[in-house]
Amino acid sequence: MGSSWTPRQNKVFEEALAIYDRETPDRWQNVAKLVGKPVEEVKRHYEFLKEDIKRIERGLIPFPYKGSS
Repeated sequence: MGSSWTPRQNKVFEEALAIYDRETPDRWQNVAKLVGKPVEEVKRHYEFLKEDIKRIERGLIPFPYKGSS
């Protein structure tokens, strides 16, 4: 398994996915460069994210509740 991801790396990852969409040449190389991770690890992280979204959509993982502070 790859190294852990910091909250900052996750945020950069999400922003990079918005910048470099499916049609972008060298998408994964660009995302990996911004995040500071190897391309293969970035691709695995993306696949994990897709599976996580599917589990949330199926109701297997509840949305986090953030009450007012």
